[in-house]
Amino acid sequence: MKTTFSVPTDSMPELHSHLPEHILKTRSRKARAVYIAGLDAERDCQEISYLLACYEFPWDTTRSLELALFRVFGIAKGSPLLVQTGEFLQRTQKRYDDTVLILSEIMENGYDSPRGRAALRRMNEQHGRYRIPNDEYLYTLSTFIYEPIRWNARFGWRRLTKQEKESSYYLWREIGRRMAIKDIPESYEAFERFNIAFEREHFQYSAYNKALAEATRNLMLSWVLPKWLWPLGAPFIHALIDEPMLRAVGFPLPPVWLRRLVEGLLRTRAWAQRLLPPRRHARLLTRTKNRTYSKGYEVGQLGADR
Repeated sequence: MKTTFSVPTDSMPELHSHLPEHILKTRSRKARAVYIAGLDAERDCQEISYLLACYEFPWDTTRSLELALFRVFGIAKGSPLLVQTGEFLQRTQKRYDDTVLILSEIMENGYDSPRGRAALRRMNEQHGRYRIPNDEYLYTLSTFIYEPIRWNARFGWRRLTKQEKESSYYLWREIGRRMAIKDIPESYEAFERFNIAFEREHFQYSAYNKALAEATRNLMLSWVLPKWLWPLGAPFIHALIDEPMLRAVGFPLPPVWLRRLVEGLLRTRAWAQRLLPPRRHARLLTRTKNRTYSKGYEVGQLGADR
C-alpha cells in the first residue's frame, strides 16, 4: 500500500481510467459540465465526485471540507472526547493530514478499490476505539455533503446542478454505510433537514470547543503567516464562518466590512476562474506532497497508533 510522489500528475486512479480523454483534456468548461449532466446521480456518484473535486472545483472542495471538519468543533457534547485524545491539540498538522489523506484515498480511488477499502478500514479502526454516538457520526457525514454545496453557492465559479448535489449525497451515503453508520436519511432533502436541526440543537459554547477551534484555526494561519501575524489573520478566517458557529467556538464576530471584503475577494476569484481555461490534469491529494508525509506514506500509517 505504499504511495510515492513520483506518479505523473496526468495519471489517474484505475476506477476512473475509462473517462474520455476529450473530456479530461477539454478546453471547454461547458463540455465537461454537459458530460457530467449525462451521468446518473446515484450510479455514477463516484465519477461525478471525482470530476468535481479533482477537475472542476479542487481548491474549493479542499477549503469547504476544511470548514466541514471545523464545524464538528461546535458540537459541545462531542468535543470533550476530541480534546482528550490529544490528537487535535498536540498533533494538529498530522491529524489534519491523516484525515485529508484517508478521505482522499476513498474519494479518488473509490470506496470499493483496494486502497479505498484500506482507508475505510483504517478510519473504522480509529473510530472503533471510542464510544461515539451514532447521531454524531451522522452529523459529521452530513457536513461532508452540505458544506461543499453551501460553499459552492457562495463562491463557486459555476453553480452545482441538482444532479451534482444529489450525487454527493449518494457518495457519502455509501461511505457512511461502509462505516456502519445507522439510520442515514433516505434522501438528500431529509439529510439536510437533519443537518440543520442537529446544529440548532447542539451548537453551544464550551471551552473544549474553543480549544479545538483555536488549534485548527492557528494551523491554517501557520500555512500562510508567521506566528506574530496570526492575530491579524484570524479575523479573515472568522469572516468565512457563520454566527452560530462562531458563538459555539467562542470566536468574536468579525466586522461587517471585513466579512464583505473576504466574500468579495472570493467571488472575484470565482469570476476570474470563468475566464480561464478548464483544468486538464486531475489534482490528486493522495499524490501531492504534504507537511507530515513528505516522502510518502502507507495507508496503514495514517491516524494515531495509540
